[in-house]
Amino acid sequence: MAVMAEVSATTGAALRGPASPAPAPMKESEAEKLRFIEEMTSDVDAVQERVLSEILARNAETEYLVTKCGLAGATDRATFRAKVPMATYEDLQPYIRRIADGDRSPILSGHPVSEFLTSSGTSAGERKLMPTIEDELNRRTLLYSLQMPVMNLYVPGMDKGKALHFLFVKSETQTPGGLAARPVLTSYYKSSHFKNRPFDAYNNYTSPTAAILCADAFQSMYAQMVCGLCQRHDVLRVGAVFASGLLRAIRFLQLNWEQLAADIEAGALTPRVTDPSVREAVAEILRPDADLAEVIRAECSSGEWAGIITRIWPNTKYLDVIVTGAMAQYIPTLKHYSGGLPMACTMYASSECYFGLNLRPMCDPSEVSYTLMPNMCYFEFLPMDTGSGGDASELVDLARVELGREYELVITTYAGLNRYRVGDVLQVTGFHNAAPQFRFVRRKNVLLSIESDKTDEAELQRAVERASALFRAHGATVVEYTSQAYTKSIPGHYVIYWELLASGAKSPGAAVDRETLDRCCLEMEEALNSVYRQSRVADGSIGPLEIRVVRPGTFEELMDYAISRGASINQYKVPRCVTFPPIIELLDSRVVSSNFSPALPHWTPAQRNDD
Repeated sequence: MAVMAEVSATTGAALRGPASPAPAPMKESEAEKLRFIEEMTSDVDAVQERVLSEILARNAETEYLVTKCGLAGATDRATFRAKVPMATYEDLQPYIRRIADGDRSPILSGHPVSEFLTSSGTSAGERKLMPTIEDELNRRTLLYSLQMPVMNLYVPGMDKGKALHFLFVKSETQTPGGLAARPVLTSYYKSSHFKNRPFDAYNNYTSPTAAILCADAFQSMYAQMVCGLCQRHDVLRVGAVFASGLLRAIRFLQLNWEQLAADIEAGALTPRVTDPSVREAVAEILRPDADLAEVIRAECSSGEWAGIITRIWPNTKYLDVIVTGAMAQYIPTLKHYSGGLPMACTMYASSECYFGLNLRPMCDPSEVSYTLMPNMCYFEFLPMDTGSGGDASELVDLARVELGREYELVITTYAGLNRYRVGDVLQVTGFHNAAPQFRFVRRKNVLLSIESDKTDEAELQRAVERASALFRAHGATVVEYTSQAYTKSIPGHYVIYWELLASGAKSPGAAVDRETLDRCCLEMEEALNSVYRQSRVADGSIGPLEIRVVRPGTFEELMDYAISRGASINQYKVPRCVTFPPIIELLDSRVVSSNFSPALPHWTPAQRNDD
């Protein structure tokens, strides 16, 4: 055992780095997980070569590799590179549609497709369907199991309390062929891996599983919140998947604290929660507690919400949320509500595949880098700085990326995605052993995002064109426009700035009335993709779209400002999304009317099956 302790200490020190404090002695199960990380990251190229060979051998008889690529059973890198092209979702969509329609032949995967995971990315306005296979759950579960052993190196004692994590399932559909189509986290929460998980002191949630699995967003949130309040002194970390989700939970507390306090005082759950399984699960936790009810009333009635997380849950050590990429916009608000608690981004994953871990989870959000685990899939990287537009001959292996360069992520998965362009742009920031570490830079082509929605420039342009047709008969047109993802309110919402031109002597304001502009907001929402509309209608995670009409000449002022800061007058283009505070201030100071969508856009869970 002395040798084992020495190995564990050495492994922990390697993961912590020289500046981190020494942790308490670790359990053998933790040490085993940390050794696994060290093993996987020490000879990345050998692991990757094995993974690619396994994937190609498993999928050797698939239609895609045989007919499309002519691989003829080869499992070596050289043949793979020579014969398999890079692919986008649109390239694979005909194959995916056949699987969705019930074709059970080995089209993309040699193993049966067990379900489809619906991506937050869209194609032709609809969610992308990502085929997955049964044993992919094992790989996801393995990556989850590595998070807390790493965290325990930095924040010891996390097994001595509970996690208040706001976790939710979303709506799912069935494809014409009878396979489930649902988001990746909904798939995981409904799996036996999650529902029948053995007790784990590091992942002991305040929320009953029944509350997490409740499809009604209000009932689920209410039950999770009341259980979190009842166990307030046990809570050591507070979180949600995305930063925006945690802010929605705080907003929910702001709106419902009086009823929550009344339920806790009476020891009885509000009739608004009707799900029998949820009521039964909450009844195991909820007991009459007048003192706790008084604490909640005292903390929430004053209207002062700064530091509310640590005031209600005083033992919280950090927030467990994703605050990279589009979620970075929520960092100041989270700091306000948490009193400046650290924010831990622990994992990098997508619907296509789970990728890697943050081995320095307590670092500043601006310094988050993820170590890609080479056992998860086969990774390749397309350099962003070559200017060629992307050619498969330029792809670089995981072991051969260069420090400081930016790449687009390309993956080959066990489930049958081959050289698939994920659309994430990553920058190499360093190495852990031989494994590169990457900073998430951005999603390619994404203009606006509040939560899981992703709206690109072409889609925004189409929405503007569709909406502006409503006032064409009034003799008005949109001269210029730009946008921002407004996150100072909860939930956040899209803000579109329009400069209008009216024909004749009319002013733009006189030409287009408020009711028409309100309808334009809704018309834009109707034109946006199904992920956006689901977030508005079913999830409540995005607020009504807002159009702010600015006075004539505003966009000329915008150009003048950009030129004053060094932009070329010959190359200047109006930015279709703005984030720079002085530009937003300029636009807002020129607003002559503000209009909101008066209703919810149309959305149903049904997956569109036509072209």
